[in-house]
Amino acid sequence: MDRVLKVHPKDNLLVALTDLFKGEIIIYQDEKITLLDDVKAKHKFLTQDLSTGQEIIMYSVLVGKAQSDLKAGNLIHTKNVKHAANSFEIGDRKTDWQKPNIKKWENVTFNGFYRADGSVGTANYWLVIPMVFCENRNLEVLQEALIHPLGYGRKKTYQNQANKLIDLYQAGADKEAILNTEIFVENETEKSKRLFPNVDGIKFLNHDGGCGGIRQDSQTLCGLLAGYITHPNVAGATVLSLGCQNAQINILEEEIKKRDADFSKPMYILEQQKVGTEADLLSLAIKQTFAGLMEANLQERKPAPLSQITIGLECGGSDGFSGISANPAIGYTSDLLVALGGKVILAEFPELCGVEQNISDRCVSTEDARRFSSLMKTYAARAEDAGSGFDMNPSPGNIKDGLITDAIKSAGAAKKGGTSPVAAILDYPEKATKPGLNLLCTPGNDVESTTAEVGSGANVVLFTTGLGTPTGNPIVPVVKIASNTTLFKKMNDIIDVNTGTIIDEGETIYEAGERILNYVIQVASGEVEVCAVKHGQDDFIPWKRGISL
Repeated sequence: MDRVLKVHPKDNLLVALTDLFKGEIIIYQDEKITLLDDVKAKHKFLTQDLSTGQEIIMYSVLVGKAQSDLKAGNLIHTKNVKHAANSFEIGDRKTDWQKPNIKKWENVTFNGFYRADGSVGTANYWLVIPMVFCENRNLEVLQEALIHPLGYGRKKTYQNQANKLIDLYQAGADKEAILNTEIFVENETEKSKRLFPNVDGIKFLNHDGGCGGIRQDSQTLCGLLAGYITHPNVAGATVLSLGCQNAQINILEEEIKKRDADFSKPMYILEQQKVGTEADLLSLAIKQTFAGLMEANLQERKPAPLSQITIGLECGGSDGFSGISANPAIGYTSDLLVALGGKVILAEFPELCGVEQNISDRCVSTEDARRFSSLMKTYAARAEDAGSGFDMNPSPGNIKDGLITDAIKSAGAAKKGGTSPVAAILDYPEKATKPGLNLLCTPGNDVESTTAEVGSGANVVLFTTGLGTPTGNPIVPVVKIASNTTLFKKMNDIIDVNTGTIIDEGETIYEAGERILNYVIQVASGEVEVCAVKHGQDDFIPWKRGISL
């Protein structure tokens, strides 16, 4: 195993792949450097002397500037480096790319659910959606009424643990005995009890929007909800409306038509102020949802081309290895899918800071390059007006594990998008319609961004992490990919795939990317249940277009 890595020949940083110590002599190719500081794995040190204000380069782009005179062998950290990124402009199109060899996948299919609009789902869900937060309690009542009786619940293992402790306490156990009690944790679904075996679940999209705020918030929310209702993983929906809220049913219907002009899925709309009593509303909702499930259960998986897969790309809890293992690995997976005619959605605009020129140049059209520039600059300006900025994006966890500036984080995060041309620039919550790489304007916030990617049509999400996060989605499998083997072993109950093999076993980016694509095909076919689905991790947070990094 190598101990250090230079990501690009132009870089003046080396990445520590294992813990290094002050006084060690590091030899890398033709460079010989004596370490002046301890350098933990995932962190970086300089390969040359720098004066105050001089540029620090990684991934061949500007990622920071020295805040003081520094020497080769110095560890870089938040006290001696400040964020810096290159400016960008509308340049020439650079859309030539080296397409990967896809021969082995050309005739491969996955088993999915065909919809009337020609799309194919990787799952088959029924949705229950409130138009406004006032209906959230009614959703909870419906959830209690339907989930376990229809076989979509999960064993209450933690409740069983509590019951065991209650028994011990009542039997006279003291505090020490309680703390030392070993309880086996098990997490199993009730699949064998499902009344409708072809329906993967009933999902309830609780949210705190729909009224108050500004009217644009309601319009955007309706667009997002329309994206979920028309999503290929959704068979139909029950929609609960109070009646007087800003997010009106007619706005939702208009947004649905934008995404599917011939929309024909079963959708039941109930307005509480018209129906009357709560009991009448809930009784009607239960009957209509049950009837919808009967119809949804008629759907069966059938072979579909890989071009019907739309991958969402996400990272969260990133570390200093994310940009050299997990992110470029799924970047190659992205390139493979694009070459096969599929769609890929890359989001998190605050995490493209510093690589805008590369992204802009890869846009197929100058119009899209201009749109990308406008969205980025508007977003950055609004963040600054709010007293923040993209430079404040890295979290304490990011910084602790080697991502000390937003530009370092962004340059690594952008690797998720591979090398293919940018087919379209989308503003939240627009739908991805063009095959190829689509860029979607969202925050870097994990759940807001994942929620948005699914609303734009992603039917599988690849989510890289270096620190560990349980994030999932109600209707789409979120494949969690570890950037390092330590994390994969430590949190294997929430992580699906390990790319730490790139760091410590010599696996190539290309080999890992192909391995991930094969895994995606299994997930899309319903053959593998990812950890987030097993745990019922149904995260759903609409973005209100305020400043969220």
